[in-house]
Amino acid sequence: MKYKKWELSQKLEILSESEEFGIVETCRKHGVSTGSFYSWKKKFEHKGEAGLKVNYETKSKELKEAEEEN
Repeated sequence: MKYKKWELSQKLEILSESEEFGIVETCRKHGVSTGSFYSWKKKFEHKGEAGLKVNYETKSKELKEAEEEN
């Protein structure tokens, strides 16, 4: 199965839609696992929109090489 990246707006839409139509129905409609849904919901309840933003930690090539040497 291919990994899908969800944007912040999509996650918020799915969370709000679940209140109206139910969690299972909304997850099926959008192709989201219930595990992902509950993870988003928990993060949203604790940190708000900031909790749903995807943070990719990228390291520069020089930093990676320096870590490998140590």
